[in-house]
Amino acid sequence: MRDFISLILLTLLLLAFHSSASGAAYPGDQALIGTPTHHATEPNESLMEVARRYDLGYNEIVAANPGLDPFVPGTGKEVSLPTAWLLPAAADTDGIVINLSELRLYLHFRAAGNSLVTTFPIGIGSEGHATPTGTFSIIEKIVNPPWNVPPSIRTEKPELPAVIPPGPDNPLGSHALRLSAGDILIHGTNRPWGTGREVSHGCIRLYPEDIPRLFRLVQVGTQVTIVREPVKVGEQGGRVYLEVHNDGGGDIDYLEAAARLLIRRGLLERVNTNLVSEVIREKSGIPVDITR
Repeated sequence: MRDFISLILLTLLLLAFHSSASGAAYPGDQALIGTPTHHATEPNESLMEVARRYDLGYNEIVAANPGLDPFVPGTGKEVSLPTAWLLPAAADTDGIVINLSELRLYLHFRAAGNSLVTTFPIGIGSEGHATPTGTFSIIEKIVNPPWNVPPSIRTEKPELPAVIPPGPDNPLGSHALRLSAGDILIHGTNRPWGTGREVSHGCIRLYPEDIPRLFRLVQVGTQVTIVREPVKVGEQGGRVYLEVHNDGGGDIDYLEAAARLLIRRGLLERVNTNLVSEVIREKSGIPVDITR
């Protein structure tokens, strides 16, 4: 009876999350989550609007659709939706993993005795204000946070007050999670079009509709690991997958990174090297079956 109740609770939880592929809950033991799909653009619809509808970041939808104008794609255009993801190598324990290379957050959590994973697109630090990598923890959860404007920002924008109260003008949005890393927060935003972009002063921002969901699933003490993994490899259903993101944050040898991961996982002899080269060249951010 207890197992049956747990199964019912898990099913209800999965259904509650399934408003979109991103933000849905998936079994935590899978290497590959979600399913890629397509969308036909409506009149006057931009890729940014499509991205938000499917809980994707600007960077993801642009990389997956290099032939479309992100602002004026045209009516009835088929848009590839990158709604499948390989989990980062760092995402093997409970807690949050943020992959700066793909501007995406992953959360492993437990519900009804089951291990689950969910994921959200994010905005991160801009050039000169890079979001730090490392292992941190959540030290405070804040509802309707005031924004204590950092001195560095007040230097750039002296017209700003020292504190901006909660409300529509507050860039932190409705919820914030303070990390054990200086002034770094995971928070909402009043500028959702910055999701999937490097636009902040180091903080991590989520869509306004996503931050309350993440907020409910974490606690003070939850571990937060921030990494750069432009190349991800995974195995599922006997097939080998490769996912590559264009990371402008450093001089990266993508082929070497892919080979290293495949060797480490004992998968190199099972892949089509021509497909590996093609995936690296395209850097679409979509998991591709590279099995030989």
